[in-house]
Amino acid sequence: MSLFWIVIRQLAESDAMGTSKKVITREEWEKKLNDVKIRKEDMNKLVMNFLVTEGYVDAAEKFRMESGTEPDIDLATITDRMAVKKAVQCGNVEDAIEKVNDLNPEILDTNPQLFFHLQQQRLIELIRNGKVEEALEFAQEELAPRGEENQSFLEELERTVALLAFEDVTNCPVGELLDISQRLKTASEVNAAILTSQSHEKDPKLPSLLKMLIWAQNQLDEKAAYPRISNLSTAMLEDPAA
Repeated sequence: MSLFWIVIRQLAESDAMGTSKKVITREEWEKKLNDVKIRKEDMNKLVMNFLVTEGYVDAAEKFRMESGTEPDIDLATITDRMAVKKAVQCGNVEDAIEKVNDLNPEILDTNPQLFFHLQQQRLIELIRNGKVEEALEFAQEELAPRGEENQSFLEELERTVALLAFEDVTNCPVGELLDISQRLKTASEVNAAILTSQSHEKDPKLPSLLKMLIWAQNQLDEKAAYPRISNLSTAMLEDPAA
């Protein structure tokens, strides 16, 4: 990412100059950008990494055909992974667990925290659907034994069961467990575990690079006035403040 390294280099130069704040014109900055050469193949790999990790299988296949960039995993596995993720997001946790085991039984066998969170999500869905007796039975038979072995599991179980004590969950201190965000959190955890089992990064590289760019710009702001990027969606350079 050329801009990131330019910012880092300029930051080092500014440190060497002392405390005076340097002003870098747009012309100077763009020349620095043009002097940095990045291979198109590397940029294509970055794009493919994002598409694969985030599960955009159709876009990944189209990009593969157009750019000649080969993904580092079988694209067919993306469809399977997204099916698991969608099942959790829709509250079909039993279906999700079955699909995970079809993909790789070792994922849940070797990750007790993930399995507990999936079972916890099953309990949440039972409570959401008003199946109180079934929820209590499930909590006692499936989750309580795991809570006895792990203090953090026990605390999470107690928070979840507390949902049953409130008729109006909107005023419940643990009501966020019924929010869609809880499903998304569990789905994200499952997605990451599947990627890890496939020897693939669980997070795409592009967002991390953008975070690094923001950090570098914030550091350079203290040393120099330069054309910075404020809107990452447009990546437009803004003229340095006078």
